Amino acid sequence: MVVRRKPGIVTEKDGCVKDGRTNGYTENSGCAYICAMWIDFRSDTVTRPTAGMQAAMAAAPVGDDVFGEDPSINALEAKCAELFGMEAGLFCPSGTMTNQIAIKCYTRPGDEVICAFDAHIYQYEGGGIAFNSGASVRLLPGDRCRIKAAEVAEAINADDVHKARTALVALENTGNRGGGSCYDLREIVAIRNLCDAHGLPLHLDGARLFNALVARGETPAQHGALFHSISICLSKGLGCPVGSVLLGTKDFIRQARRVRKVFGGGMRQAGYLAAAGIYALDHQVTRLAEDHHHATTIAAALNGLPYVAQILPVETNIIIFQVADGYTAKEVVARLKEHQVLAYAIAPMQVRLVLHLDVPAAAVQQSISVFQSLY
Repeated sequence: MVVRRKPGIVTEKDGCVKDGRTNGYTENSGCAYICAMWIDFRSDTVTRPTAGMQAAMAAAPVGDDVFGEDPSINALEAKCAELFGMEAGLFCPSGTMTNQIAIKCYTRPGDEVICAFDAHIYQYEGGGIAFNSGASVRLLPGDRCRIKAAEVAEAINADDVHKARTALVALENTGNRGGGSCYDLREIVAIRNLCDAHGLPLHLDGARLFNALVARGETPAQHGALFHSISICLSKGLGCPVGSVLLGTKDFIRQARRVRKVFGGGMRQAGYLAAAGIYALDHQVTRLAEDHHHATTIAAALNGLPYVAQILPVETNIIIFQVADGYTAKEVVARLKEHQVLAYAIAPMQVRLVLHLDVPAAAVQQSISVFQSLY
């Protein structure tokens, strides 16, 4: 059988081959069963490039991107811009960088950004809004990381010297802390109309936007028409090793490129990474529906277990469940790890599981057996 000594290390034994992509879940002539390995639900950022993606990366033409001469990066930026119906794109190392660049472009020190309380730009970007832009934040309670136009309207400050100048509204789709929640497109339209009425830019943290598009049957162009800027992440469900793309007008991206340089994000022969993004957009978008199906399957199995008090609605590839009284999230995560299942304590009483391309159907069934026998 295949044995993983610890996460990230696979060895071969008894005729099974190691599989560098599916966490050891593989079938071959040497064994008539699926080999049980570590199953990693901590995040969809743990994915590894498929064989096809690795081949595309190895064959990528490259150049110096700071000079604008990397053909693979130029192709990725143009491809993303065309896909969303926007003018230009900027390839960056991370979604945090693309979000923070956008905020920096839109604000001045002392300005205020409107977003949900549980938004990634506030919760998980190291205080970057304050550190990088000197801006403050108006936090809205929202509903599972989604805010409504009526809330935004009440949060926009009047032209008053005593108050911060409202400079930006930022949404997140899907919502990480909302359990992969999706916006209703009609609500985004209402928020955009409100922003237009007040002369405010609207930014989208679309780290898992493709999950929302697949789940709701929407198109990139529909979202591109509603936002002044969009950050899309390639290294989550799409399975790339690294990278995000910031989209907007040509003038906005010209300014963003300057900010990227200041942030230390200028890369040289990074076309190898951009090639992975092109491959993912061509080959690994529609398969996100498999992750969504696996998430609903696991959520159904978790329902009613003694240590599970509540499960947030599952819309895409994320499951967040509230642990019952008498348990803690860290305790449950530690117990799962004893059974070679990795999860994430996203809050003291909440556990997050994220489905991705390295958790195939066999791993889903194996994990369900673990969940059901855990206590």
